Amino acid sequence: MWWRSSIPGAALMGLALSLSACGFQPLYGPTASGSSMPAVMASVEVEPIPGRVGQKIRNELIFSNTGGGEAAPSKYKLDITIRESVTQELVKITGEATGQIYQIDATFTLKSVADGKVVLEGKALSRAAYDRYEQIFSNVRAQYDAQNRVARTIAESIKTRLAAYLQNSA
Repeated sequence: MWWRSSIPGAALMGLALSLSACGFQPLYGPTASGSSMPAVMASVEVEPIPGRVGQKIRNELIFSNTGGGEAAPSKYKLDITIRESVTQELVKITGEATGQIYQIDATFTLKSVADGKVVLEGKALSRAAYDRYEQIFSNVRAQYDAQNRVARTIAESIKTRLAAYLQNSA
């Protein structure tokens, strides 16, 4: 009976050894050059993005990159362009929509400050559904909440892609 408790432990140890042997590296651990990932992420300067939602995305990225602290001297510039759209869903016979889907298509480029070359390009997409009501304030608040959810998702997606790139190149 003593061997039953040691089998899961041995399997877990074998899994850990096989992952370390195949080059598994944590995304937010030290970079390939040995630098601290938070320090590398703090060196990314996020350019202003027009509009309320663009500002929300920028603020989310700045806060997640710096942790609310001071930004490091910039080594990279991140330029983001967004396109917003709203789709009507669940249309009644009268033509009124009972729901809408808010969507952002974001395109981003990461440039090196040293030489101005584009080192990474990508796209991110996010959607959030919300209900429509008869009260105007309820509709405005529901749309703002959907915009905030989409902005957080876009920022997290871009941050993850930046970290994956910078993990191997910084």
